Amino acid sequence: MSISLEDRTVRPPDESHRADYADLLRVLVKSRAAFAEEGQPTLLVGAGGKKVEVPEELFDVLVIVAGALERGQGVTVQPANAELTTQQAADLLGIARPTLVRRLEAGKIPFHLVGRHRRVYLTDLLEFEEKSRRGRRQALAKLARDGARDGSEAATNKFVDTRR
Repeated sequence: MSISLEDRTVRPPDESHRADYADLLRVLVKSRAAFAEEGQPTLLVGAGGKKVEVPEELFDVLVIVAGALERGQGVTVQPANAELTTQQAADLLGIARPTLVRRLEAGKIPFHLVGRHRRVYLTDLLEFEEKSRRGRRQALAKLARDGARDGSEAATNKFVDTRR
């Protein structure tokens, strides 16, 4: 069964509900702290009082979604093997669709054809994004090392690494 993008998207809440998401986020953060300190699992209580432990991965997703909704942002949930149109892929990367198509045609991102339309797997897109991020960080590190050779190494040693 295929679920449309619209059905996987939660629109930004109106102002009257944002406080509810802020309360939920506070509860989730406290629950995470209790788990970290005391090993207490987070439980979901369903109809009839049935309790189910929330797996850590799902709990992390709930924190991310609640935080985004609390900030007034919409959220889309995608399975990792989702097929994206070129426009969806370009939007995810924050680039223009023609730029994405050039990268696809250059072989930088794998794609396949559905009829005559290009499709990109979300996993391939995320892998490309991570490779690009690593490449940019390596280039910046090299620039910093090269700049340090001019005698300013003492100044660069005082920089605080803010990225992991």
